[in-house]
Amino acid sequence: MGSKFAPYIVLLLLLSACAATDDRRTSTLTLIHLNDTYRMSPVEDGAAGGFGRVVTVIRSLQSEGRDVHILHAGDFLYPSLESQLWNGLQMVDALNFVAELAPIYLVAGNHDFEHDNPEHLVNAIRASRFHWLGDNYRLETGEADVDSALQSGFSFRHDDKVIGVFSLTMHPDEGDNDRPYVRVDRDYVGIAEKVISDFENRGADLIVGLTHLDFATDLEIAKLKAAHPRFVFVVGGHEHEPRQSQANSTAAAVMKGASNARVIWQIDVEFDPGGRARINGQALDMDRSVVEDSEFLVVQNKWRNELLEKFPFLEARIGAAAIPLDATEATIRNEETSWGNFITDQMRLAFGEPAADLAFLNSGTLRIDDYIADEVNFEDVGRTFGFSSFLRYMTMTGAEFRQVMEAGYRGTGPSKGYFPQVSGFRVCIDRGRPEGSRIVSLQVPGAAGWREIDADREYTVVVPDFLYGGGDGYVMPKNRTASRPGSELKYLVLDAILRAQREGRAIGEPVDPANPRFVELDSERTVCFD
Repeated sequence: MGSKFAPYIVLLLLLSACAATDDRRTSTLTLIHLNDTYRMSPVEDGAAGGFGRVVTVIRSLQSEGRDVHILHAGDFLYPSLESQLWNGLQMVDALNFVAELAPIYLVAGNHDFEHDNPEHLVNAIRASRFHWLGDNYRLETGEADVDSALQSGFSFRHDDKVIGVFSLTMHPDEGDNDRPYVRVDRDYVGIAEKVISDFENRGADLIVGLTHLDFATDLEIAKLKAAHPRFVFVVGGHEHEPRQSQANSTAAAVMKGASNARVIWQIDVEFDPGGRARINGQALDMDRSVVEDSEFLVVQNKWRNELLEKFPFLEARIGAAAIPLDATEATIRNEETSWGNFITDQMRLAFGEPAADLAFLNSGTLRIDDYIADEVNFEDVGRTFGFSSFLRYMTMTGAEFRQVMEAGYRGTGPSKGYFPQVSGFRVCIDRGRPEGSRIVSLQVPGAAGWREIDADREYTVVVPDFLYGGGDGYVMPKNRTASRPGSELKYLVLDAILRAQREGRAIGEPVDPANPRFVELDSERTVCFD
């Protein structure tokens, strides 16, 4: 995706030059949308994202006299290397800086309820200088000031217009974080319609949705526009790559950005003489063409220095990468990667010799969203594993394993956290097939080369405890014995890197196009394996 910001900033300057001589010019409402921001600093070796670039955009828009408001679709407290120390307070500090420039309206995401104990959420809400919204969930932390801070039926004013914002978050059955201090109603469409109707009765001029839901659910909610024309668009989170659905006469527009502010949305709102809202939404690439705001860098560097005080060894070299290891979310959540291969290969050795036959993990476990090139340091491992990942060793038949793996290829659209990185087998899928039967071929190595997995044979398998328990939609076969959780994955990976360094080896191998672990059939590729 090429940068759209450079020509856009030129347009802003031209508009600024014209504004001084145009007395008819009025304030434009501009909404900036971002979602799933786990780091305040840029990712991809500094080439993408970061709050400093978002601040630059906000300041540029405000220099044109625009009325800027921020919509954030959740997932920011967890998971990250920093959140293991400060439980997301570093991200609250970053958002507070932004909120001093423009008001922020935020709906919580599933990862914002990461711990069983609500203390982290209580502290985050108390420290926040932005608005927490929620129409389909309520808080029961036991702290009255915190529970009442969550606002429902929220609206704000722009000039003489009222903008209503309904907000929905993901039910624990879909988000895997079932917490006693959060009560979530799964009737997303029903609740959205009720709140929209309330806004209409209150005379709202524009109604928008702010969600942390699957894109398919957002599309269902968008259909409410047919009966509620002042409902114009939905902005959402949970998916980590940009998604968009254009508006039409019966459906509102839907827009999602990329994680870590790599791509954000600018939505300009104008009202016609009849009072109806018209929007112009465009995705903005937060790449090197956008300079990071110098004042925000003070906040960013403060937290960086505090991190290095806690972990002075963080930047220490522990090994070498034979090739640039791709751990960006755009790659690791969609296809085979060199970093994913290295990690899953270690999993098969987690419980000693002989190595397990098969291993896989959900790519959402791997949170670094960056490249690992030349030197490998402690920080690369620490950022890869935003939370603990203990492993299980178990057995299952080939038929059972094939059915388990179908969960990794369900749904539509890019960048799914449940997409698997694998070791000990290769898989070919066809997304044109119905869910549950998309695997065309699942092969394991044999004495005479690759062969289809034996449906009746017992295989040894290593998986994260999270997946063993049914996380990310993976359902393990019942009545199967398994080891207790052991061998935490980040220490297993660290040990492998240190061992390679001791032996004078660099880690990582390129993905072999002649022998891929993952193939997806489409109009251009019709054969699984050559």
